[in-house]
Amino acid sequence: MTEVRFYHLTRQTAAQALPDLLEKTLARGWRAVVKLPDNAMVEEMSAHLWNYRPESFLPHGTAKDGNEAEQPVWLTSSSENPNGATVLFLINSTSAASDSENAAPLDSFTLICDVFDGNDTALTDGARERWASYKTQGHALTYWQQSETGWQKKGSE
Repeated sequence: MTEVRFYHLTRQTAAQALPDLLEKTLARGWRAVVKLPDNAMVEEMSAHLWNYRPESFLPHGTAKDGNEAEQPVWLTSSSENPNGATVLFLINSTSAASDSENAAPLDSFTLICDVFDGNDTALTDGARERWASYKTQGHALTYWQQSETGWQKKGSE
């Protein structure tokens, strides 16, 4: 079964938290797909990842860039895995459901990182629903919450 980690944002936005999570992913030699709610957010996040910190950048691509198979991080608003990623980041998702018949199944990923804004009631409710669904499916679950000192593990199933 797939490991699912919930990251409850309380002190940062997804754009602020995601680069560090992606850096850890790439440092382990893993590839990632980042699923965002819409194409406008894909473009915003792409621009952000090029200049979020002056001394570094995160190599990534979008449909506009092409070369999907070569991209270590793929940003998208659809359910796909064109770069053979083992990690899926769901950013402020309301659902983990596939949006097409050609979508990559969730169990094709080794790890799913469900990152959600804890200040948004709808997003928090959606995360609770996904937790229950993943639990029913038998996935290994962990819950992480931001604190003043970083991420703290708050629970697991």
